[in-house]
Amino acid sequence: MKPRSFITMFLSTVLVLATSAAVTMTPAKAQTDSANDSSRVPFSQEEMTLSFAPVVKTTAPAVVNVFSKRAVKQKRRPSLFDDPFFKRFFGDQFGGAQKRKRMESSLGSGVIVSGDGLVVTNHHVINGATEIKVVLSDRREFSAELVVDDERTDLAVLRVDPEGAVLPTIPLRDSDDVEVGDLVLAIGNPFGVGQTVTSGIVSALARTQVGIGDFSFFIQTDAAINPGNSGGALVTMDGQLLGINTAIYSRSGGSVGIGFAIPANMVRTVIESAKSGGTLVRPWTGITGQTLTADLAMGFGLDRPGGVVVSQLYDGGPADRAGLQPGDVILSVDGVKIEDYESLRFRVATRDLGEAVPIEVWRSKNNLALKLPIEAAPESPPREVVRLRGQHPLSGAQVANLSPALAEELDIPGAWVGVIVTKIARGSPAQRVRMRPGDVLLGVNDRDISQVADIDGALATSKKRWRITFRRGGKVRSINIGR
Repeated sequence: MKPRSFITMFLSTVLVLATSAAVTMTPAKAQTDSANDSSRVPFSQEEMTLSFAPVVKTTAPAVVNVFSKRAVKQKRRPSLFDDPFFKRFFGDQFGGAQKRKRMESSLGSGVIVSGDGLVVTNHHVINGATEIKVVLSDRREFSAELVVDDERTDLAVLRVDPEGAVLPTIPLRDSDDVEVGDLVLAIGNPFGVGQTVTSGIVSALARTQVGIGDFSFFIQTDAAINPGNSGGALVTMDGQLLGINTAIYSRSGGSVGIGFAIPANMVRTVIESAKSGGTLVRPWTGITGQTLTADLAMGFGLDRPGGVVVSQLYDGGPADRAGLQPGDVILSVDGVKIEDYESLRFRVATRDLGEAVPIEVWRSKNNLALKLPIEAAPESPPREVVRLRGQHPLSGAQVANLSPALAEELDIPGAWVGVIVTKIARGSPAQRVRMRPGDVLLGVNDRDISQVADIDGALATSKKRWRITFRRGGKVRSINIGR
């Protein structure tokens, strides 16, 4: 018997047996199994012909194309008048030192989440855009304005004016309910070829080592996601939005079955900010910590890694008032296990301000149940932004008073007090002495600096010799200038 014929007979036999089993199953048994197990493989020939088309018809109209344009400075090509000899006589009148601007276009996807015109997409799709256009699946076009743009989550919210019409939407799913193996569809506009639907499963949850955004906590899927899919929808079989497709892992630029989506629970917080006026205020814990590794777990008397060891507490902050102490291990938030520091940040960031969330803590080999207040970080003291000028090494630096709110904004956990450099003017003395944004000034000429008001007095102490002390990356450094 030929191999092909044998395989054909084998598959036919399996199909007949499967069909027979379905037929002989009693109606009561079939109904019970269907009710108790909604996630199962098809057991009849009829079920093998089922289609995703009903889900696509429901969700695809709410997935849009997002076109953005941005002005990009481009150096003019070298010419004869760039020669120093000609510049000596003609200067820059022929445009030798000017840069031309060209318009650069980009294409992405978005999801309508409100019938009155709110659209969610990725920050990197519209970053720097001077013009944004949204095109629906029925080819209607709308100009869009930017309402919320959050680089740290790689999310943005746009608003279009449907002129009284109600736009199609996709409801948000609770992304904590999804399981590995659940079927999903990715909808977007890959490579600009037009709206496309791909299918797959949830490959993994809570991916935190992806390197995209500050709140790394992604759903991984093998549904094909390609350039142009960014900002599109990852939907479940009940027609709800599970996440916003944001990135792929690829060496060739195309899909290799590893795509990442921002969970709907994080998307929801950004949408709520857009609805409340466009100001995004994140919850804050008032702690710094580190992931509990296998080596640390042994020392703490735990039998496995996972959780966050509290390193530092802000005096009077939410965690301090909740009763947390340095050395405590946070094991769960609202019953959800905490695997690492990134997952703790995600769980807190997706809660509502004003809540008190139950947390499980390990202290001295005992479990404790505490309540963590969810609050915004205070801006105390006021930041008092100042641009330093004058004849000194810090001239050209922009500085501000640190506070929990500014530390959160700049994503510097634990940097709650001090004076931070926020900007450095190009070609300034501060740049020449190699100061950088993010440096925290500690002293000038052995005079301590704790707030912006201290700087003027410290800079007045010398005109020839300078010693600048600052903290960078957790290390204290010094710059000595003059003799």
